[in-house]
Amino acid sequence: MTSALSRFAHVAFAPPRYLAMPTMGVDLSTSGVKGILIAPQPRGLELDCFADVRFSAPAFTDGDMSDRAAVVEALKKLSRKLGTRTVNIALPESKSYLFEARAPGVTKAELKLAIEQHIDEYVPLPPAETIFDFVPVTHDTEGTLVAGVGYARRIVEEMIEVCGEAGLTPRSLEGESFAAARALLPFGDRSTTLLVDIGKTTTKLTIVVSGIPRFATTIGIGGHALTLSVQKHFGVTEAEARRVKLAHGIVPGEGNEDYLAAMLSTTSAIRDEIARRLEEWQAHAVLSGGNEPVARAIIVGGNASVRGLAEYFEGSLRIPVSTGNVFTNFAPTDTWLPPLDYTQSLVYSTAVGLALREYAP
Repeated sequence: MTSALSRFAHVAFAPPRYLAMPTMGVDLSTSGVKGILIAPQPRGLELDCFADVRFSAPAFTDGDMSDRAAVVEALKKLSRKLGTRTVNIALPESKSYLFEARAPGVTKAELKLAIEQHIDEYVPLPPAETIFDFVPVTHDTEGTLVAGVGYARRIVEEMIEVCGEAGLTPRSLEGESFAAARALLPFGDRSTTLLVDIGKTTTKLTIVVSGIPRFATTIGIGGHALTLSVQKHFGVTEAEARRVKLAHGIVPGEGNEDYLAAMLSTTSAIRDEIARRLEEWQAHAVLSGGNEPVARAIIVGGNASVRGLAEYFEGSLRIPVSTGNVFTNFAPTDTWLPPLDYTQSLVYSTAVGLALREYAP
């Protein structure tokens, strides 16, 4: 992202890449921080190294930093593990406000001024307390349609301060949905795609059009509910329940009817919420003619590798559904071996997308 958020992160003063330290993509969550470093090679981009640092207790509550000292210490440890102090870092998705606006003008300066004058119509925050960024989508005789994102100034300032306390230099701050789209979709992709990130306690939905997030929401149910269903059914520990969940998934088998019913009671709740949002978009796309219907869905996150999940969603959503590949924009993996295995990689989409900022066209 550029404009207000980029300048706030001192991107305008970043040194040339050949003089700069490697830039790691850093994703912060309730449970810890994840980092990615990318290495350009003659055959294309490769994953150089990765690391994660877990919090001993949740450090974020509803997107707000509740244990600043723990976040600072985790970022310090991550920096030491990856050997760099320069970062592209994610801002919490739950604190972002995606918006669309039609503004007069063509240049970035003209559009920025027009949006600033009406920012309180797009972001439910006092204008003086709002930082926003945007990208042009289309231009016609009525002006330029832009897709933007706004944050409370305190969120941005706090993230920059935390980076400073950890001894890190931020090159950019970016919303999770923008970063994930960059990781999961080929550079230059023009499709309309639904990204489904199934985390531990939430499921994030993002509809991306030509690489730009145009709709985002969060469902208050995630993969941990599936784990609890398995745990209750078999009477096992949480760790064992996670292993059973990944091994058996939601694939029908002889004698597993009760287990499958327990799993589907939760999975169907997630599916129904996804279907409702998708139907709303598809209906609006047809009626307005302004957007293309969603053509496919990609699932990522710590629970995306549950067996049968993509097929289950595909049968209900009536669009192709696949599990994501965070190495889409890297060198072909038949020419190199990622140090991060496929199942692990599904929780690194945001961090990978942030690291890819340095190499995206």
